[in-house]
Amino acid sequence: MSSLGDESSPLRVAIVGSGPSGFYATEALIKSGLNIEIDLIERLPAPYGLVRNGVAPDHPKLKQAIEVYKKVAKNPEFNFVGNVTVGVDIKAEDLQQTHHAVMYTCGAETDRRLGIPGEDLPGSHTATEFVGWYNGHPDYRDRTFDLSHETAVVIGQGNVAADVARILAKSVDELKHTDIAQHALDVLAESRVRTIYVVGRRGPAQAKFASKELKEFLEIENCRPYIAPEELELNPASQEEINSKEGRGNKKNVEIFHRFADSEDTGKQRICIATFLKSPQRLEGEARLQKVVFETNALTGEPFRQSARGTGQTMEIECGILFRSIGYNGVPVPGVPFYERWGTIPNEAGRITAEQDGPVVPGLYTAGWIKRGPSGIIGTNRACAVESVEALLEDIDQLNTDRPGREGLYKILDNNGVRHINFAQWEKIDTAEVAAGEPKSKPREKFTRQSEMLAVAES
Repeated sequence: MSSLGDESSPLRVAIVGSGPSGFYATEALIKSGLNIEIDLIERLPAPYGLVRNGVAPDHPKLKQAIEVYKKVAKNPEFNFVGNVTVGVDIKAEDLQQTHHAVMYTCGAETDRRLGIPGEDLPGSHTATEFVGWYNGHPDYRDRTFDLSHETAVVIGQGNVAADVARILAKSVDELKHTDIAQHALDVLAESRVRTIYVVGRRGPAQAKFASKELKEFLEIENCRPYIAPEELELNPASQEEINSKEGRGNKKNVEIFHRFADSEDTGKQRICIATFLKSPQRLEGEARLQKVVFETNALTGEPFRQSARGTGQTMEIECGILFRSIGYNGVPVPGVPFYERWGTIPNEAGRITAEQDGPVVPGLYTAGWIKRGPSGIIGTNRACAVESVEALLEDIDQLNTDRPGREGLYKILDNNGVRHINFAQWEKIDTAEVAAGEPKSKPREKFTRQSEMLAVAES
């Protein structure tokens, strides 16, 4: 009697989402040594998720992970199914009937809200919108950002907030040879932004920037990074944090912040001001954003358990545009369990459960940010995906053996009139983007509309 994964009975797995977690899960399945057929389903015609659409254009080294994913894609077990949205073009329930197991690796696609009055005023944006816009993501191609006011505010003190501030701070000459979308470069060329505030609710010792990201602000051609020296006075608990082994990274950040405070005013065109212990209370403006009102905070609690408490004192920053970057939430897939409070798919070590702490749903798995929340760097997703794949393989004897795999998948897509593309067709798009970038000395000029991508793929 044959069993799943042997020579005569391939284990057929559908993976939904072709970002880092999707490719690392694919890699782990292939390395299992079993007879496996993997269909990696992506709603865009382009793979690579966050690495293509989230990494800042001036950080090309972070995109080198794509070379690993390309090698994974060369395996005969791998099949890319692009331009397919699960829950729209095909039901989640259909995938459970076509494949032995389905793994959701679709990331965290939306920003958390501030939950304050005025948040939806014109001029108030999510970091995801701006990042997607300058990276050429089709979802954000037609967004508009008014950079005619001299002051911009970024709420949040993590690496995405740093990316947003850095792109606003840099000159066109510093960006024009990256893979930034041309429409974004054209708008940034006309920017009148001169002052950029990066605001955090806790102190400098708790900021979540990577020290390497912070150092880059000291190298920007025409922007001075600055912090008021008095903002770097730490309370005893924060001092204890940075003096401990666990706080080494934060200590590096504080050291760099001191370099910001000591930076001389040499007349650079722009200034980027980091400021701490401030929580936004409301956004104000007539017809559009004109002002942010903050409450000043104080830290209370033990080291590494400090919370920011409002003092009742307020301060204001007049501005014309604001970006919130306070974390991400997953988006529910119709037909798949979802835990609204955390913005994740409920699971136990990668096995999807019917609800938070509920029973496991046979044959359904998850990995990446949609599994654990938006934490870690690109490489963190490998261990996360491996854990989920190990759970899947432990369950192999419990999976239904009668599944048609991609033959059934394609039949449903074709019956639904869905235009789907394979990896060879994506490579045609890839080649065309690289060729379009060459005359501009750019690594690529991305297609920013799905219709453009499909036209090239099907040519």
